[in-house]
Amino acid sequence: MTTAGDRDRTSPFGEIGSRGVFVKELEEALLEGRIDVAVHSAKDMTSSDLEGLTVGAYTRRDDPRDALCGVDAIRPGMRIGTASARRRAQLLALEPTLSIEPLRGNIDTRLRKRGERGLDAIVLAACGLDRLGIGGEAGLRLDPGVMLPEAGQGALALQVRVGEEELVVAVDDYETHVSVEAERRCVALIGGGCLAPVAAHHDGSSLTALIAAEDGSWIERRSGTDPELLAAELLAAAR
Repeated sequence: MTTAGDRDRTSPFGEIGSRGVFVKELEEALLEGRIDVAVHSAKDMTSSDLEGLTVGAYTRRDDPRDALCGVDAIRPGMRIGTASARRRAQLLALEPTLSIEPLRGNIDTRLRKRGERGLDAIVLAACGLDRLGIGGEAGLRLDPGVMLPEAGQGALALQVRVGEEELVVAVDDYETHVSVEAERRCVALIGGGCLAPVAAHHDGSSLTALIAAEDGSWIERRSGTDPELLAAELLAAAR
């Protein structure tokens, strides 16, 4: 099945639709009974479940980091391609002289466009490169302490209709499930989505979340164990 995000590889996400542009059509198919399980990249899901649907399982998390492709370090004045407001904000907070340019498409397309457009680097999810067997394209894997990942990054989510969780529960990884649900809960409370410079990542013992200005001019970051408390602290700091 293809989604709006698959079909339109040039428009900004905000022009395609408000709900997760890579999940909407699969969710509709679930609700209509045309499929029984939808498999998503957990990071592509919105922070709250659609009524009648739930994530019945998360597979064991792969590398959650963002990867810088094309170079092995961030240097002043570089041109970097990404369509993510989260990545843009954090990159500019690290190095304000960077030029962040919009870039859409699947992994192969974005890797090709890096050369065609003369970009110094692009940013991709490390797990996507690894799953395609091209992890060597990653010149630098950015530690979450430097670039906080999207909520759910690195995990696959198996979505089902409410009450049918038994279809997928056998493949659920408990640690990943707890971590990703905490991340999604925190982002939902902050009010972020795929367009907002908001991020959350649970490393197995502690949850870290951030909220930022899209131009990287300010960024607030907090760590703890309670998604509700972290969200409240970040919202208060952002006012």
